[in-house]
Amino acid sequence: MSEVRGSSSWRDELASLVSDSGIRYAAADPIEVSTASFEAGFASREELEQSENFKDQIKGFAIAWGEILVDLARGCKDIVEQNILTEDSYIVQQLRNPCAKASAKLRYLNEFLPEDRDPAHAWPVILLVFILALSAITVNTNHDSLVRSVRKVQIHPPSASHVLLPDGRRLAYHEQGVPAKSTRFLLIAPHSFLSSRLAGIPGIKISLLEEFGIRLVTYDLPGFGESDPHPSRNLNSSALDMLCLANAIGVDDKFWVLGHSSGTMHAWASLRYIPDRVAGAAMVGPMINPYEPGMTKEEKKKTWEPWVLRRRLMFFLARRFPKFLSSFYRRSFLSGKHDRVDKWLSLSLGKKDEILIEDPKVEEHLQRDIEESIRQGSIKPFIEEAVLQVSRWGFSLADLQAQKQCQRRGFLAWLWNSEAECMLTGFLGQIHIWQGMDDMVVPPSVTDYIARVLPGSYVHKLPNEGHFSYLYFCDECHRQIFTTLFGSPQGPVVEKLDIDTTSLEGCSSAQQSVKLSSKRFGGLARLMTRCCEAMVPQFT
Repeated sequence: MSEVRGSSSWRDELASLVSDSGIRYAAADPIEVSTASFEAGFASREELEQSENFKDQIKGFAIAWGEILVDLARGCKDIVEQNILTEDSYIVQQLRNPCAKASAKLRYLNEFLPEDRDPAHAWPVILLVFILALSAITVNTNHDSLVRSVRKVQIHPPSASHVLLPDGRRLAYHEQGVPAKSTRFLLIAPHSFLSSRLAGIPGIKISLLEEFGIRLVTYDLPGFGESDPHPSRNLNSSALDMLCLANAIGVDDKFWVLGHSSGTMHAWASLRYIPDRVAGAAMVGPMINPYEPGMTKEEKKKTWEPWVLRRRLMFFLARRFPKFLSSFYRRSFLSGKHDRVDKWLSLSLGKKDEILIEDPKVEEHLQRDIEESIRQGSIKPFIEEAVLQVSRWGFSLADLQAQKQCQRRGFLAWLWNSEAECMLTGFLGQIHIWQGMDDMVVPPSVTDYIARVLPGSYVHKLPNEGHFSYLYFCDECHRQIFTTLFGSPQGPVVEKLDIDTTSLEGCSSAQQSVKLSSKRFGGLARLMTRCCEAMVPQFT
């Protein structure tokens, strides 16, 4: 019995190693264990233990190296604090004053932080978020399932007319409408950013210009299209270029200016620097300096709020670090390939603008205009234009307000004549502004600010219109603009023949001499006599 019990006990133990099911067998029922299954199970258990051991080894190795690096960083930090960042350190003595000045200049930024936030902890977090956002912007993570055909940028043959400016530069321009001698109204239109002289009034019909007697002149800004770059341009030089263009094409009278989007920046400059030559101005979706100091916090908030993060970043870089714009521009419109203009310029568009730019006719116009804009392939004029937009203009819009300014010539003059000499300053012509209420590129808050500082301007608010929809390929809109500016259409000016009296006297004397010599010259003399007899009564 003892042998049987002993034999059953070791078999039970062996069975429990393989699979302990809780069942015990008697000696009469011997247990047969498959040697192959036992060896396979044992081998798999060994492989699992080896794999787990290998993972644990890698994990332990990584943890050990991490601890070593942490200790090394702490040691380096202690060395720097003990040897370099002490009060007597040469580096601290050299950098103390510049850092204190920079901190004093940037201290005003702490006002934008919440009151319960410590600047020492908040600004590193903001800097980290800024770096992550910049990385996210520069890296294209959009992988559309529908592959859109990409057109390459083409450079077309030169087609512009040119005038030579006093400083030797060439300015390219384009004319539409009635000829110079039949002009009733001259309209000069500077273009906006990433545009050219081909923009003008997109989709304008020549018949409509002729109906109102308008001569439309558009030109390339310095460095754009076929115009030569300016070595150091500003808004004053921009206004002078417009004046020189008008003089070069034979315009001595006043002219009107038309600006759209950021092109209104140059129209504002003409009202400030050459007001005596400008009859009036038409602004469609007018852009101003987004950092305009005269704007209230509420107006700035409403202006910046509709803009996407990338556009806000572009304005910030143009104001603080303009050199960083080159990488963005080379990756977008200077890449040699076409894309949507709202993507390149980071524009937020309303529904009507979205539908408009999908129109093949509008898309073709925008692509041709952009191709002409980047003809020279230089990045400098675009950076200059972006910097002009956000820097100090040299004047404020309030300076354009017509107001009476009086000056006294002195105490004795005041005793002799108590009335002071007064004169009107500012821009005395009409300023008409058309603002789309669904415009997200230039929000309506911008026009509200303009109306506040220029109460004499005429603001036309356009419900359900966007930034491009009212000006681009809209015949009825163009007619409304011209009717508002110039009244009822009167057609081109009819050329008048100016006949001097001296010429009439010459004709009379010629008539007498011809009569005296009629015998000698026969039929030819009689024909000339009849012509003079027919001409003299008409002009007398």
